[in-house]
Amino acid sequence: MLVSGRRRLLTALLQAQKWPFQPSRDMRLVQFWAPHLVGPHLGLETGNGGGIINLNAFDPTLPKTMTQFLEQGEATLSVARRALAAQLPVLPRLEVTFLAPVTRPDKVVCVGMNYVDHCKEQNVPVPKEPIIFSKFASSIVGPYDEVVLPPQSQEVDWEVELAVVIGKKGKHIKATDAMAHMAGFTVAHDVSARDCLTRRNGKQWLLGKTFDTFCPLGPALVTKDSVADPHNLKICCRVNGEVVQSSTTNQMVFKTEDLIAWVSQFVTFYPGDVNLTWTPPGVGVFRKPPVFLKKGDEVQCEIEELGVIINKVV
Repeated sequence: MLVSGRRRLLTALLQAQKWPFQPSRDMRLVQFWAPHLVGPHLGLETGNGGGIINLNAFDPTLPKTMTQFLEQGEATLSVARRALAAQLPVLPRLEVTFLAPVTRPDKVVCVGMNYVDHCKEQNVPVPKEPIIFSKFASSIVGPYDEVVLPPQSQEVDWEVELAVVIGKKGKHIKATDAMAHMAGFTVAHDVSARDCLTRRNGKQWLLGKTFDTFCPLGPALVTKDSVADPHNLKICCRVNGEVVQSSTTNQMVFKTEDLIAWVSQFVTFYPGDVNLTWTPPGVGVFRKPPVFLKKGDEVQCEIEELGVIINKVV
């Protein structure tokens, strides 16, 4: 059953991918496990949707978690570059289980109302400064894991988002220096319980955003030097195969460097921290009538150059 389930997921992945797979030498870091390995391992995805190179087999001295890998900076990245250039065995995608590229970060920082077209959809003014909230790290799951509908909500909604992963500690970071503090980018699904956001907890957003499984991430951490322009990427979400969100990251009000600089005025960023950058129009709550996720739905979140994540709703 497990193997057949993975095959169905891979088939769905191939069908979901609207932008062609590009086998490349880009740095696409992943966390994974496989039946023949003990515990999680670090790897390299061989192109968007490709197989996996086991970095820990290439160099057993490497750490086995992404956070520890990022903490060591250039020393570990240089090993990954050598592995990428070498002719190494590749594990077929069906033989591995993908974890989120970052698990248990110090913090998950989110920004609200950060797409111009999404503001227009709601008929609200574009914010003058970033609106910041958070998710707990316990909400993070892998790129193909299930999203669990909580009994506390009847209005669970989808949101595809570009996520920034921090690679270097910093506070009071200037926008001109912010890119040096970023490790790279990944795809996020910012699942949201709308009724909890708007009618409970004093209308604060935290509880409606942070149920377990409400932050699928992945499939890879694509390093910043492997992304041509993070602010000019196609971004879309499909529910049961139907496109519900379609935009580009050039609609962001505050670009990634500005967000890192803004947030770092208040908190210290650490390697592995995740920053979600908000979502384009097309979410369920603003449809007429509103549409919310139900058991059996399948949500595909995709960002050009980064990949696609697929989450079944249970």
